[in-house]
Amino acid sequence: MRYGKINKTDIANGPGVRVSLFVSGCRNHCKGCFNPETWAFDYGEAFTLRTVDEILKALDKPYISGLSILGGEPFEPENVGTVFDLCRQVKSRFPDKTIWIYTGYLYEKIEPILNDTIDVLVDGPFIEAQKDITLKFKGSKNQRIIDVQASRSSGSVKLLY
Repeated sequence: MRYGKINKTDIANGPGVRVSLFVSGCRNHCKGCFNPETWAFDYGEAFTLRTVDEILKALDKPYISGLSILGGEPFEPENVGTVFDLCRQVKSRFPDKTIWIYTGYLYEKIEPILNDTIDVLVDGPFIEAQKDITLKFKGSKNQRIIDVQASRSSGSVKLLY
């Protein structure tokens, strides 16, 4: 897997101050995407053990609420294994910090592969015609902010906001 950047103090992609990882590679190609350079799977730098250490070090501060993973597309087959490995390491070391993942796929499509390390999923493609800059933690009105664990235990989608 490759990644475009790591923001160590992000306040736009989830509640509180967060560390955000922007993975590379996306086949969704949403019109109006704010990050089209990350569509290329060879964009950015290789994700290595050093990258994991950098993220864990950035998370190890009391004012950091958690990790947000965006793209590109975290659930592309080339990315999802590494993304889940990172999520397991983060939850093991920081069980009280939340993990948010942004995806262009719908929850119903990827629910079978989700695990107990993911707290919140912001799902759905960005739709330029539904763009609304006043929305909290999402770009277009069709996107949902889903409480993953509540949804999995209830068997139906439970929105966080």
